[in-house]
Amino acid sequence: MSAHDKYVLAIDEGTTSTRAIIFDHGGQIVAVGQQEFTQYFPRAGWVEHDPVEVWDAIRAVVGQALSKASINRHQLAAVGITNQRETAVVWDRETGKPVYNAIVWQDTRTQKICDDLAAGDERGTDRFKDICGLPLATYFSGPKVRWILDNVEGAREKAEAGRLAMGTMDTWVLWNLTGGTEGGLFITDVTNASRTMLMNIASMEWDDQLIGAMGIPKSMLPEIRSSSEFYGVGRPTGLLVDTPITGILGDQQAATFGQACFEKGMAKNTYGTGCFMLQNTGIDPIISKNGLLTTVCYKIGDQPTVYALEGSIAVAGSLVQWLRDNLKLFSSAPEVEELAASVKDNGGAYFVPAFSGLFAPYWRPDARGALVGLTRYVNRGHIARAVLESTAYQAREVLDAMKADSGVELTQLKVDGGMTSNELLMQFQADQVGVPVVRPKVAETTALGAAYAAGIAVGYWSSEQDVVDNWAEDKSWRPVMADSERDRLFRNWKKAVTKTFDWVDDDVVE
Repeated sequence: MSAHDKYVLAIDEGTTSTRAIIFDHGGQIVAVGQQEFTQYFPRAGWVEHDPVEVWDAIRAVVGQALSKASINRHQLAAVGITNQRETAVVWDRETGKPVYNAIVWQDTRTQKICDDLAAGDERGTDRFKDICGLPLATYFSGPKVRWILDNVEGAREKAEAGRLAMGTMDTWVLWNLTGGTEGGLFITDVTNASRTMLMNIASMEWDDQLIGAMGIPKSMLPEIRSSSEFYGVGRPTGLLVDTPITGILGDQQAATFGQACFEKGMAKNTYGTGCFMLQNTGIDPIISKNGLLTTVCYKIGDQPTVYALEGSIAVAGSLVQWLRDNLKLFSSAPEVEELAASVKDNGGAYFVPAFSGLFAPYWRPDARGALVGLTRYVNRGHIARAVLESTAYQAREVLDAMKADSGVELTQLKVDGGMTSNELLMQFQADQVGVPVVRPKVAETTALGAAYAAGIAVGYWSSEQDVVDNWAEDKSWRPVMADSERDRLFRNWKKAVTKTFDWVDDDVVE
């Protein structure tokens, strides 16, 4: 059977749903299986997933995709995994059961842990930035694991005895795919490891200083491997028996890979629950001076590690969902574009969606959402427009920080994710960043990137050049707004952002 008669399966374990997507050699989608899973909000600022429910969903969607494609495991050349990053799960090696729900990347309960660690050094939240490339923030996995060890009865004792394992969701998925308690592989890749606050960004190894400060036993940590290599095969029972599992990339790195951003300076922005912009900075990590994250972009087998600067925005598509579900402003998310297009501008209104603080480039956990500039003139359409514009303003802030850190002038911005179907937003984004915004034909770049990483490892695709050759433009938007108007709007946005700082609810007891 030739490579063209085979396929690659990508398991995309996202924040609100899990998908399995089968791709052919041309990088085209053959079949998709998808299933949502429950979002748990036990308290304000807390967000959790049930890891067992997620694993059940993965098994279901893999079956759906294979069935829809009318193929079986023998026709799969490889399997790749991509996942929501920073979400942390801790489980018992002997029983295979989580000791607590997975704590999701959006969760802010670890603020006191971060504050205490920052207070122990004059560098504050940048205490470990030179080592791991990240500021001390609730976003990352290390503090979440620390919280579980400190707050779940018996967890620390079991951890000290070597009985507990921790991982980001890729590790949990791979462990279960390859056997679980019956010899499951305990591995993560460099991209996910770089989001834990526990890995040395230069050596690509777990760092004893970071682990010690975070209070996490080293025995809990998985082995760090590259993003594209042979890890193992599917467990003896299940749909993927003996199928090679050969690719792991955190979701935003996977999208960068799927977008063929292989040259230094190339950047992509993914518009999903949040918004994530990555710029390839080559084989040398750049420690940001402008509020960005230094992260691993990808590592293919024995090739040198490629790094990226990243700007993470907590709230993008989820703001549209909030308008739909909490305020009932419309009944379906696509209606926001029609509503926003009913007015010619934002009417002076600016919406800063700091629901769980502000991520890049501010890193202000004290910020809270605000709708400012309101007058009696403002209507539903203006608010809808302000919501869409907020995503574009935030992306511009990140891009400006990237220019300052890397010294590279962007010539175009590759985009992907659900919100790229919103033409009004994409045009406004081009107007704000001042360069063409380009959407690819295959919009599922996250799953595609994981598929490419897996396929390259087994020779299904020969190299990154095949990814470049497969990439094709679907549509682009060019800036048309006058510079004076562009700058006026952005100045007002920056003014609105300052109104969200230093908000403390006196009734909330930690």
